[in-house]
Amino acid sequence: MSTAPSYDPALAAAREAAARAAPAPTLSVFDATMITVGIVIGAGIFETPVLVAGIAGSPVTMLVAWVLGGVLSFIGALTYAELATTYPSAGGDYTFLTRAYGKSVSFLFAWARSTVICTGSIALLGFILGDYLTRLFPLGPNSSALYATGAVLLLTGINLIGLKSSSRMQNAFAIVEIGGVIAVAIAALTLGDGGTAATEATSSGPATGTAAFGLAMVFVLLTYGGWNEAAYVSAEVRGGPRAVLRTLVLSIAIITAVYLLFVVGVLHGLGFEALRSSHAVGVDVAERALGSVGAQIVGLLVAVSALTSMNSTMIAGARSNYSVANDWAALGFMSQWQGQRNTPAMGFVVQAAVALALIGFGALEKDGFAAMVEFTAPVFWLFFMLSGIALFILRRRDPHAPRPFRVPLYPLLPLVFVLSCAYVFYSSVVHAQTEHATYVAFGVMLSGAFALLLLRRRR
Repeated sequence: MSTAPSYDPALAAAREAAARAAPAPTLSVFDATMITVGIVIGAGIFETPVLVAGIAGSPVTMLVAWVLGGVLSFIGALTYAELATTYPSAGGDYTFLTRAYGKSVSFLFAWARSTVICTGSIALLGFILGDYLTRLFPLGPNSSALYATGAVLLLTGINLIGLKSSSRMQNAFAIVEIGGVIAVAIAALTLGDGGTAATEATSSGPATGTAAFGLAMVFVLLTYGGWNEAAYVSAEVRGGPRAVLRTLVLSIAIITAVYLLFVVGVLHGLGFEALRSSHAVGVDVAERALGSVGAQIVGLLVAVSALTSMNSTMIAGARSNYSVANDWAALGFMSQWQGQRNTPAMGFVVQAAVALALIGFGALEKDGFAAMVEFTAPVFWLFFMLSGIALFILRRRDPHAPRPFRVPLYPLLPLVFVLSCAYVFYSSVVHAQTEHATYVAFGVMLSGAFALLLLRRRR
């Protein structure tokens, strides 16, 4: 004679907790916007204007590149808005790629993201943070690496406490960061010495033509890059799909306005030739405006910018680890979501471990900023392009899915986005100044294919 199973309160509570252990809408539009802006407006804006000026060869070409970067980013944001509002999740691009191409392609994306794109950015930002802090408070021969290591451990600990505490810190840092970049731009606009040089400079740079403009766009769009990370918190934004759309549009508007103000400011304040030859454009502007005290202030500002971008990158990167772990049993240890803290704990731990390993490698032989850009750019833009194509595939494959937002002027705008990604991908491979960086990047992708083969055989 069988009996009905008795009610177990502890088991019921455990099941209820497991059901709650998933991404929950706890972020406001402002929170999500500050996370996105914090990823994009980082220390890179203090580095790339010099590189772009040197490649572009003229102030007009340089300004066109920065304006075009904002326009293409806005078009891309509209494309991502449809994907993110139709398929909101913590996986972002990983979710779109899985739905459009299957788990193999999305795994390769997750592999590249975990081993190069996110963790490499975290390590690089850590070294930028360390380099500037070392000028103020040196810690010995490995000072930069020590600062970078401490920043990774500190930010990982804060994120493990919970998303609420991390987002509050992010909001404060992002406001300081944006205000600081604007302050440097305004200080540059008050300098009159460089104005004549900016207007009289001609296209005398060593690189001109289509190839030069393509390489300039690689650096410009990488500096704009990161706004797509808003898709990784799309399931955690209060207000539903429209809130995600507002987050993307507001983020791009803030980023473009700040970047154009900064570039125009330093071009006016230093002049084109001085900008091309600068080694620290923010420091040069601050020294002219405020003397040595200004240089120290900018040093702290760059450190805060690097710390802000590190934290934002960590928030999005850990969620990518969580998403891929839900699809592959062998990676299941990263698939646990801490419901009360609203954070993927093991995703953060694994991310920190890889980033610390890269910092250890960088302490022995650290590549320059341009080499790191050329290392990450081909992989980044390849998958960016595939995400844009995914919109066309999913519109055809899943025509009845509720789409709270549809890209205007479809298919024209998504096609412009895809073609621009293809162009920058081509430029990053063909016109790279450091060829071995591109080879290493594709070598990492090959190792991802090998890891995929092992996972499938284990399956």
